[in-house]
Amino acid sequence: MLRPRIIPCLLLQNQGLVKTLKFRDPKYVGDPLNAVRIFNEKEVDELIVLDIDASTKGSEPDYKLIANLAGECRMPLCYGGGVKTPEQVEHIISLGVEKVSISSAALGRPGLISEAAQRVGSQSVVVVMDVKKTGLIQKRYEIHTQNGRHPTGRSPVDFAAQAASLGAGELLINSIDQDGTQNGYDIPLVQQVTESVSVPVIAAGGAQSITDFFSAVSKGNASAVSA
Repeated sequence: MLRPRIIPCLLLQNQGLVKTLKFRDPKYVGDPLNAVRIFNEKEVDELIVLDIDASTKGSEPDYKLIANLAGECRMPLCYGGGVKTPEQVEHIISLGVEKVSISSAALGRPGLISEAAQRVGSQSVVVVMDVKKTGLIQKRYEIHTQNGRHPTGRSPVDFAAQAASLGAGELLINSIDQDGTQNGYDIPLVQQVTESVSVPVIAAGGAQSITDFFSAVSKGNASAVSA
């Protein structure tokens, strides 16, 4: 079995880094290039950079910033945000990025997953699912888009299986309810997704300590943890 990976996740807004609480109230925390340099020194396994405004605004990925981040980064880099076409995926990979994450565009048109995988290989395609508990009486997990504001009616378990079958090489499961709370990962959510697929799953949302990392791996069967 491969050693579990620890993956910092940097959230971009207006070319700056922000921190959110349950996907709301973004607060500026610094410059992305400086953060990359810090994580280079920490020798982290990988790095994820997500532009949280690109998809909601319908804007193109910021290719210049992506190229600058890739040039600075000494570990595998995954970029997501505003990616809607296989051509964009291919272009981002050409800038020196190892993986591209897709989310709302994949939910709207799942065929994008297989098209992207055909262009750059499944190992470079990560599907992100932002998940929230919904329902007044019987709570259920539901994928949301548009920074958690738009419920899709889709089950993360069902869509995880579909994404994997279409060629996603990895899945990132992000708990909106736990995001920024430092109350630990939603282990039942992670567990449900990992049990439904054979591809690696990254757990995200709620980490505070190494104990949380360990729980996501040992109880949730995650292949990697992000924070």
